[in-house]
Amino acid sequence: MSAHPSPAAAHEIDDAALVRSARAVLDLEAQAILALGERIDGGFVEACRLMLACRGRVICTGMGKSGHIATKIAATLASTGTPAFFVHPGEASHGDLGMIIDEDVVLALSNSGETDELLTILPVLARKGNRLIALTGRPRSTLARHADVHLDVSVSAEACPLGLAPTTSTTAALAMGDALAVALLEARGFTSDDFARSHPAGALGRRLLLHIHDIMHGDDAVPKVREDATLSEALVEISRKRLGMTAVVDAEDRLLGVYTDGDLRRTLDDTQVDLRHTRVVTLMSRSPKTIGPDQLAIEAAHLMETHKINGLLVLDAERRVVGALNIHDLLRARVV
Repeated sequence: MSAHPSPAAAHEIDDAALVRSARAVLDLEAQAILALGERIDGGFVEACRLMLACRGRVICTGMGKSGHIATKIAATLASTGTPAFFVHPGEASHGDLGMIIDEDVVLALSNSGETDELLTILPVLARKGNRLIALTGRPRSTLARHADVHLDVSVSAEACPLGLAPTTSTTAALAMGDALAVALLEARGFTSDDFARSHPAGALGRRLLLHIHDIMHGDDAVPKVREDATLSEALVEISRKRLGMTAVVDAEDRLLGVYTDGDLRRTLDDTQVDLRHTRVVTLMSRSPKTIGPDQLAIEAAHLMETHKINGLLVLDAERRVVGALNIHDLLRARVV
């Protein structure tokens, strides 16, 4: 007989019962996490100090569901300034112990504290001199007793009504791992810039690492005309450089103003303007928004959004025009 309910039986399940079940799980797991707060004591501090003093890496390990949580904790530690990676305890006994050096600190997860694969490698870790931090649900377990520091992540009950599937216990272990990672992050003075450097491909990395000089148009690609240029000459420059604007500069390339597509539309509304003989300096915007080459690209996005403009000129410390960019450059760089 199949252990799975038939489609008809599943269809008969009360919707309200599903909602009650979900809320009961969340309530139980929330209570378990709150209970951990009362256990943040000297042991937690000692665990943090062991990892802060570690000259190697933090080796996270565990079997089954605890192994999945250990993998996530290792990833969180690594991305927040604490070098870490996961080692499978079963594979460790078959050669992967060579991945662990004497200076490493081991963070071992086991709800029972009696996981055979972990207990098997304890003597080897002790002989290598590795400091051991254990996260278990049983303070008197073998793993807890052999650890330099034990963090109690016990829970009153699993959210699984059968009391079998690791649910509340893995949530508690994951939360304790996050608590360790964030405490270490703050102790190290880890900043958002540090985080971005380890996430260069992510949205945050692009926002915090990408500078104006990385995406701006420079050299001959910068649209600019001299102050004696006519409107027609300015229009040719705007069309040629395709940035929807041109800088108006003096003989030293210092910015005098900007003339944009928007200015052109307003100019065309004035039938008295002679495009061939009117100098662009008489119609340009004299106080355009600008940005420096070393500023963040996200700052350019903020300027454009705030002032409802589509482009910016890039100036050096002497107000010389060294670059230009528009909203399309930010879109291509996935800054916005």
